[in-house]
Amino acid sequence: MQDNATEVTAAGIARLAGVGRAAVSNWRRRHADFPKPVGGTDTSPSFALAEIEDWLRAQGKLAEVPLRERVWQQLAGHPAGPVTALLHAASVLLLVHDRPTEWLALDKADDDALAERLPAALEGVLTPRFGHATERALPTPAPNALLPSVPLLRGAAELAAELGARSAFAFLLGRHLDANPRQYTLTPPGPAELMATLAGPATTALDPACGTGALLHAVRALDPRPGQRLYGQDTTAELAALTALRLALDGQDGEAAAPIVRTAAADTLRHDTLADVRADVVLAHPPFNERGWGHDELAYDPRWEYGFPARTESELAWVQHALARLRDGGTAVLLMPPAVTSRRSGRRIRADLLRRGALRAVIALPAGAVPPNNIPLHLWVLRRPAAAAPAAPELLLVDTTSLAAAGDVREKQSWTAVRDAVLDAWRTFDRAGALAERPGLARSVPVIELLDDEVDLAPARRLPPPAAAGGTGELTAVRERLTDTLRLTTELTPKAATHAASPARWPQTTIGELARAGALTLRSAATSVTTAASGTGGHARVPALTDHDVLTGTAPSGTAPDGEPVVLQAGDVVVPVVGGGATARVIDEATAGAALGRGLALLRPDPAALDPWFLAGFLRGTANNRQASSYASTATRLDVRRLQLPRLPLAEQARYGARFRTLAAFEDALRLAGRLGEQLVQGLHDGLTDGVIEPE
Repeated sequence: MQDNATEVTAAGIARLAGVGRAAVSNWRRRHADFPKPVGGTDTSPSFALAEIEDWLRAQGKLAEVPLRERVWQQLAGHPAGPVTALLHAASVLLLVHDRPTEWLALDKADDDALAERLPAALEGVLTPRFGHATERALPTPAPNALLPSVPLLRGAAELAAELGARSAFAFLLGRHLDANPRQYTLTPPGPAELMATLAGPATTALDPACGTGALLHAVRALDPRPGQRLYGQDTTAELAALTALRLALDGQDGEAAAPIVRTAAADTLRHDTLADVRADVVLAHPPFNERGWGHDELAYDPRWEYGFPARTESELAWVQHALARLRDGGTAVLLMPPAVTSRRSGRRIRADLLRRGALRAVIALPAGAVPPNNIPLHLWVLRRPAAAAPAAPELLLVDTTSLAAAGDVREKQSWTAVRDAVLDAWRTFDRAGALAERPGLARSVPVIELLDDEVDLAPARRLPPPAAAGGTGELTAVRERLTDTLRLTTELTPKAATHAASPARWPQTTIGELARAGALTLRSAATSVTTAASGTGGHARVPALTDHDVLTGTAPSGTAPDGEPVVLQAGDVVVPVVGGGATARVIDEATAGAALGRGLALLRPDPAALDPWFLAGFLRGTANNRQASSYASTATRLDVRRLQLPRLPLAEQARYGARFRTLAAFEDALRLAGRLGEQLVQGLHDGLTDGVIEPE
């Protein structure tokens, strides 16, 4: 059976059975009939998926593998690799979407016959969508390549019958990107949508470094007009093919006619296969800091209208490539590292971009908006000058780094503030050609002021923050709020407790025993959680509570991927399982409705048996956490099932719970006081150094 070719790791087995990885390790030790490894390594073995399914069913640990999980495991463990498997599955999903009756006829054949007949059927949908085989990045797979994929393809088609072909592909793509974040340069949905909005509606759009297609996906989502042409190119053939399929399977049924998609696999700067394209919009998240971008062989390339980039200025080569592929008046938006605005080696090109009006705006995003998360990347907005148009006299500079901290920018509310501030400044500037100064946020600067020896375009250097963090009035308000908070902490400070003559010796139980008895439900995240920087985009997602949120007491800041997240309810208790430290959080009404994030365990107590605050309080005990923790070379992991609770009547639990709840309020007040104190201290420093506040 070809299904035996699909392998699954211990982590995958745990997801199939709904248990922790420790349980899988125990099964391997205790059961002599547990399937033997068929691959992997000694420390991370892999097993045949079909054998694992059969064993789990025989043990009564698995009634039926959920369809989504089965298809995902077939894709993730495919012998040719998950990307090849994803391309095969997406091609068949496109066949199911475009020609469902043809797929139903093929699906009746046995595996060998299906693999033999499928290439001709795929050619019938790929050619109309992407052009002839010699023109497209996505080849038609041969029968021998498709044969190991047949179980996956049947499963993907079954999933399409349940969810729809587009949603089935969105699930598989999102799961793959979430599982392999380091393999791709992902543009998160928020910044991708912002870039597409800055560029404006497009009949023809190009991404010369398309990756997984997030930017072209954003263009399509913004304005899915009929006859839209989307072009992409990437050095990696698999990514160019993946982008084509993603765009073909974008959107919802009943939308405008499918776009015309053309993608190519080649080095864009050295071998531009889309040289004849003149796009309304060019969006790009190009590679940064490349020394081998083709400096030596491209010295006389006609794209360098604004100057030949230095070897260290690969980003300015991408900027000029984008301008060369625009029609007159077309707009390009590129993600750039901040160093490009001020490196001396690029000052002549920056100066010519300004003189000729090609560079229209430089926008600094908060750190964490786009990976790498420690760097506040910039957006460059460019416009190809029309032949008779006068040069623009001013450049828009926007600095949003003060609107959200690196951790906060992933929250929907914080990113919305950044997005709205950028778009409001850009639209006003684009309409009027100038923008009055918005202190610390935005202003338009006369080009003549920028054409000095440095041609430094960094927004932070031209946009000093508002004096004294908004003025002495705001500092006074912060001080008053801090005073009220400190008064509250004084009131909430725990009173001296009455000490017992000797430690209590309660009868004990464990979380595992309570779960088996039905006193509580124990859950872990059904799917991994990404930051709002995930590259899948295009679908409404609920916020997710992360382990960082639990540790800091903040609002949910993660984003649940496609799938079926575990939704939090008021009264749930959430515990981080990685990293050490005794922490537990009771979910309140404000957090209820968010998804459970990766690295967290959810305990949902039966109100008739357990008080949630009693539960959370005893779970935070230091000794309790130590006895339930295991230690690896780089991390501490908590086995939640081993955590202990005293057996107490519900009335006595409520008495302890009330005290634990008071301690939690005291802890929240201390956190707020710390944040307000930091804000006041920094504001006073700024006011004194700016001369707005006089020393007393």
